[in-house]
Amino acid sequence: MLNRLTDGLAFQTQALALRAERQRMLAGNIANADTPNYQARDFNFAQALQGAMGESPATAARSHAAHFASSESAGPSAQARVWALQSQTHVDSNGVDMDRERAAFVDNSLKYEATLRFVNGSVRTILDAMKSHNAG
Repeated sequence: MLNRLTDGLAFQTQALALRAERQRMLAGNIANADTPNYQARDFNFAQALQGAMGESPATAARSHAAHFASSESAGPSAQARVWALQSQTHVDSNGVDMDRERAAFVDNSLKYEATLRFVNGSVRTILDAMKSHNAG
């Protein structure tokens, strides 16, 4: 019974951990906007999530959340990590595009918040179901 409750949240909690890691990475890029020779980093979120959940891209679309295996590392796999693309070259060879980084930071923040709300809603629904069973 407990596995049925936790399996449903495994995917979302892994996504939440990866969103937090991406937020940290984007914040690092913004913090190093004036560092000579610094190259902005990012990762392919979908590919990192598939890797963290033990999925290949071909089977990810067909898998059910109960089939996902948990991952010990919340960080992206080496395959999913990439250097962010530069829109223009800088004199000091810095690869941070502040417009791109700010937009990615805000987008990731909104997706993190949405995932967190989903997890909270799921837990609340489970708790409400247990309360109604005990009350009745």
